[in-house]
Amino acid sequence: MKLSVGGYSFYNLFQEGKMDVFGYLETVKYRYHLDAVDLWNAQIAQRTNSLLILADESYLVKVREALDEKGLRLVNLAVDTAHLWDPDPEIREALRQNALKHLQAAVILGAETVRIDTGGSYRAADDSYTDEAFEWIVNGYREYCQFARDYGFRIGPENHMGASLVPGELVRIAEAVNDPAFGVLLHMDRWSRDQETGDQLVAPWAYHIHFDNKSAAKEEILSHIKAIRAGGYDGYWAVEYNAPENQYLEVEYLLCQAAKRLKEAESAADRLDSYNRTGQN
Repeated sequence: MKLSVGGYSFYNLFQEGKMDVFGYLETVKYRYHLDAVDLWNAQIAQRTNSLLILADESYLVKVREALDEKGLRLVNLAVDTAHLWDPDPEIREALRQNALKHLQAAVILGAETVRIDTGGSYRAADDSYTDEAFEWIVNGYREYCQFARDYGFRIGPENHMGASLVPGELVRIAEAVNDPAFGVLLHMDRWSRDQETGDQLVAPWAYHIHFDNKSAAKEEILSHIKAIRAGGYDGYWAVEYNAPENQYLEVEYLLCQAAKRLKEAESAADRLDSYNRTGQN
């Protein structure tokens, strides 16, 4: 089963100085016995003037060596403070330069997908992009997609902030970018509108999936999993939950929940296929 653990799940341990990126890799490999990780750029960067500035290349090479030594795939690099849109032109350019540095880091680290958000407010009320923002975002992803194609990975936003929480807006961006390297990190069941159908609408562009503690607990998430698989998705499913305490146990529990939901959805699909075949005979 293709499971991974989002690096943000251990945010509190990082903040407390109880885990670094190498401890994270050890945890995923030897505690949870998985073969893939989702790095969060805060694990390999320091915050400076509101931006997460990457460690130097020699450090990134050490992280890559640790990944390779443990046989871990870097299925996603989640990048904060490099989103595309901000109304201030100077901030936009600073974000763009930070994004370009992270694209280079993705090559060093061997990332298979990279999450760079659209930008915008975290307020759910912002349910559409202005024409100016939309044009900037689309052109930005086209630029990044060209780089991603050259190095064999996919790139795109998560339904994370502002209008990206509206599935129709992500579909509109995907159709406008129109590049095979573009995709969406689909955080299941996290929408400000079209909650019932959002996952299904965005599924054709999904390059990676996130479960959180709320979505994994819902019986209804089975229909979302089926819809995502029906959209052609065959990648990894990552758990992401920054528990306030007992992080190791909470992540283990969430992994079990996610595995159970994936197995239930698979079994239900097998039963339906069997029924359809029987009905046709």
